[in-house]
Amino acid sequence: MGEGDGQSQYAESLSLDSSCFSSPPVTFLQELPSYRSIARKRTTILPRDKQSGTLLKPTDSYSSQLEGEITENLDNQSIRKYALNISEKRRLRDIQETQMRYLSEWDQWKRYSSKSWERFIEKAREMTTHLELWRKDIRSIEGKFGTGIQSYFSFLRFLVLLNLVIFLIIFMLVLLPVLLTRYKITNSSFVLIPSKGADIQCTVYPISSSGLIYFYSYIIDLLSGTGFLEDTCLFYGHYTIDGVKFQNFIYDLPLAYVLSTVAYLALSLLWIVKRSVEGFKSNLIRSEEHFQSYCNKIFAGWDFCITSRSVADLKHSSLRYELRADLEEERIRQKIAERTSEETIRIYSLRLFLNCIVLAVLAACFYAIYRATIFSQEHMKKEIDKMVFGENLLILYLPSIVITLANFITPIIFAKIIHYEDYSPGFEIRLTILRCVFMRLATICVLVFTLDSKITSCDNYPCELCGYNQKLYPCWETQVGQEMYKLMIFDLIIILAVTLFVDFPRKILVTYCSSWKLFQCWGQQEFAIPDNVLGIVYGQTICWIGAFFSPLLPAVATLKFIIIFYVKEISLLYTCRPSPRQFRASNSNFFFLLVLLIGLCLAIIPLTISIARIPSSKACGPFTNFNTTWEVVPKMVSTFPSSLQSLVHGITSEAFAVPFFMILCLVMFYFIALAGAHKRVVVQLREQLSLESRDKRYLIQKLTEAQRDMRNRLD
Repeated sequence: MGEGDGQSQYAESLSLDSSCFSSPPVTFLQELPSYRSIARKRTTILPRDKQSGTLLKPTDSYSSQLEGEITENLDNQSIRKYALNISEKRRLRDIQETQMRYLSEWDQWKRYSSKSWERFIEKAREMTTHLELWRKDIRSIEGKFGTGIQSYFSFLRFLVLLNLVIFLIIFMLVLLPVLLTRYKITNSSFVLIPSKGADIQCTVYPISSSGLIYFYSYIIDLLSGTGFLEDTCLFYGHYTIDGVKFQNFIYDLPLAYVLSTVAYLALSLLWIVKRSVEGFKSNLIRSEEHFQSYCNKIFAGWDFCITSRSVADLKHSSLRYELRADLEEERIRQKIAERTSEETIRIYSLRLFLNCIVLAVLAACFYAIYRATIFSQEHMKKEIDKMVFGENLLILYLPSIVITLANFITPIIFAKIIHYEDYSPGFEIRLTILRCVFMRLATICVLVFTLDSKITSCDNYPCELCGYNQKLYPCWETQVGQEMYKLMIFDLIIILAVTLFVDFPRKILVTYCSSWKLFQCWGQQEFAIPDNVLGIVYGQTICWIGAFFSPLLPAVATLKFIIIFYVKEISLLYTCRPSPRQFRASNSNFFFLLVLLIGLCLAIIPLTISIARIPSSKACGPFTNFNTTWEVVPKMVSTFPSSLQSLVHGITSEAFAVPFFMILCLVMFYFIALAGAHKRVVVQLREQLSLESRDKRYLIQKLTEAQRDMRNRLD
């Protein structure tokens, strides 16, 4: 009886305890912030919207979900990708081996062959990582200065590879057939361009060679692309043939020339878009709240690739600067909210006035480039023996000098103007960079458009005979290529001169004359990532425009970027200090590629006008029998069968273009809506994380109160 009574009392106590712990949790859990938030949403959202509370519905455990996923994908997925411990992985591997026994020999062979192929691909990827260009140097820079500066050098490596591929495309399609025929490597011959009754005046192309008697003429020719370089394969005028005749076919060189241009532009576009997709995805959903931004900077803002003490101190100062910038943005946000209507009108009037000043500065720079180009083009035909060495170089490089001065002065003016516009620090940086990007890239377009206007205008000379100013530009494509070549060379000279004659002496003065207050205020040169990126994007834009007029310009650009890599690396290690405004690698890569994409779009505009609108030269080049360069494409289409011609004409007609454009708009609208839906899901997940943190805080508070009550009862 005693034992039975004890068991009954124990059961009653258990029932009492279970009753005590079974009923209160219902009301207790209903007090959680997440439950209250969903209850409010359910009362405010229509009954047909059943997705408001799906995120917090009870789900199966992670292990059960993972096990179901593995059992479904066990045949074609690797176990190593799952976050499991060793014992579970071994158990799954045993299951996989057991399943293999019941398969046929053919299925087993397919399974083993697929695994072998996957291992081969992994080994090949590991080998290719060791073959990366400048892998050791970039890893060293990343370890000493962080991922922000490392992303700049990785971007520079990408441009080297891009220009190398562009050069290979042009070399294979244009230069290789010419070299094989010229040096009689293959049994082929040139097909000369047949004469189609062009006026004899339009076919005159005098190549200047009188200046070679002077000792400095070789230097001038090397720096300007004139003289002995003008009739080489470096420029457009060298390829004055209609094709290459092999044993079984005739290679159409004009068509290959146009297709190489289209190919390298399309390749550049696809490559840039492919690399920028990942950064765009991360930036599309990165709309952090202010509190979340503070938490990310404090708890997840450190760069663990840093090993140097000085760079670690710099990273500390960078984080402090970012926090100060965030606080300043919050202060400006509150200031904007507290603005009166009079203050709002005043600040917008001031911004309008300052933007007018910015437009005036841009217009003045563009006009200066226009006048310098006109002056240089009108006086460059002057006999060299009537000019001294410096005067000749000054006239040849006058547009490049003016463009360089404009690119140097305008960022300083923009940085002074932006302080008076009362923007947040982050927006100040973005707007200043946007203005500098537009300035740097638009100067090249202004130069090309000025040359185009000068080519198509003849003043007192009739243009109807040849369609362009043949007296001043007998081979205008080569002369445009020479201008792009001079811009490329002059940009490299400026980078080398600034590093050798500004950065190194500044480093010596700051190091050994640190007691002087002037040098203390001057300080070391900062390695500003945006300015350096704009410089190499400027050079890449020149390459895209000039590759049509100078087929070997991508090779020159490749050598230039290789030199810039080593010069910038030495400058970073020995003369410069990293900027306190550091960039994260994810933000930097997307920003670099976005600026590069803008440069590509701006390069396509003048290049398209030159190919499709301006009459081609009648004295040089493979298009002497065509009114424009693009006419070679309709000629090629006319050789197609009639059915294929009808298909091509149908695709290029308005009847196809309008529906195709509408379909593209619908597809774009679909992807925009899909991106918006994904962004809303991300916002919803962030809300869930926030609610879970509040639940934890609430539970900890209740647990603390329960412990306090327990202590009071015991006392």
